[in-house]
Amino acid sequence: MEEQFDDEGMRRVQWAQRRERMQREKRRQMRQRRILRIVIPAAAVLIAGLIIAGVNYIGRRPAGGQVQDSMAAAGKEAAGGAEDNSIDKMQSAIQEICSNAAIQALWQVEAGSIQESAEASSPEREGKDIPAPEHPLGKYHATDKTMSPGEDIVSNYVIFIDVDTGNILMRRNATERMNPASMTKVLTLLVAVEHIDDLDDTFTITGDITDYCFVHDCSVAGFEKGDTVTVRDLLYGTILPSGADAALGLAIYVAGSEEAFVKMMNEKLDELGLSGSAHFTNCVGLYDEDHYCSVYDMAVIMENAISNETCRSVLAAHTYQTSPTQREPEGLLISNWFLRRIEDKDTGGEVLCGKTGYVNQSGNCAVSYGIDEGGKKYICVTAKCELGGWKCIGDHVRMYKQFSGTS
Repeated sequence: MEEQFDDEGMRRVQWAQRRERMQREKRRQMRQRRILRIVIPAAAVLIAGLIIAGVNYIGRRPAGGQVQDSMAAAGKEAAGGAEDNSIDKMQSAIQEICSNAAIQALWQVEAGSIQESAEASSPEREGKDIPAPEHPLGKYHATDKTMSPGEDIVSNYVIFIDVDTGNILMRRNATERMNPASMTKVLTLLVAVEHIDDLDDTFTITGDITDYCFVHDCSVAGFEKGDTVTVRDLLYGTILPSGADAALGLAIYVAGSEEAFVKMMNEKLDELGLSGSAHFTNCVGLYDEDHYCSVYDMAVIMENAISNETCRSVLAAHTYQTSPTQREPEGLLISNWFLRRIEDKDTGGEVLCGKTGYVNQSGNCAVSYGIDEGGKKYICVTAKCELGGWKCIGDHVRMYKQFSGTS
């Protein structure tokens, strides 16, 4: 057992080192691109400036000899200064082009930081109470036995459901709007699986995908530009390490772009009866004030996901070895750290499936599916756990243990 732990520890160290190398290389590439974005427009400005100088010189230089100067002056006067007007207009046009090029160069360099700043300062839209939507199976409902969490449950948003009866056993702010962070990827998985015919088909990771992950500081499965991986790898990479690279790969494979895929995600929310209380703007869980749902909604999404055999297998995997690539001849060993951290806890049964999430605005959050020793099935969703150290896992453990064996 200790040998296995040592091997796992070594793999984690090697993965950390590899990720650091990837980040250094990506930072170097981004610096080069920023430099090019400044240099190229600046060169255009310089060339345009030389053109202006040339135009000035050609329009105003002596034509050769006093007689020619006099003739040129007379012709210019007869033309009513038309030459000067033409030169002035040309100068103005070129200067406008130069100005626009310079402004565009500055915008390209600063756009990323401006957008990040705007996102950071966007007001949260949490706390707005939304009536619980009708569950598609007419299930989820509170009863006279529905409890409020005690102080030992630290997450701000909580729902714990008996799947068989649809009874809500415990809730706190269950229908209020919150940001689901990477719990979003449960819907990403579900929508992708419903539109995939061949899990062994392949997809090649692009530079746009790796750039997106770097710019937004996303968690990744570890795929690199040029890696050709299977669709199955993308499914497991989306859930186990919460890989944005894998999620974006799925979106592009299925729909051609993230935007088109997100439209499919929102259509699925409508199909589930959740469009009045949930709306997603991306497939990875980035914070956006228009990217929201409730923990009630997330429980509905999770129930539908575990009803799909492929989704359930992915959400239940503790580890997975990806296909070999040229860079990784043995593939990548990826883990679902929520399941790995909760598997040795006393829950009165077993937590079978899980997906975590985190952004600053949502704190630690998680959705899980488990059974007790008597075979009763539960779904638990928590969000906005502002304490560190994966305290949200403790919330799940306590609720599973508390309701284990209850009717």
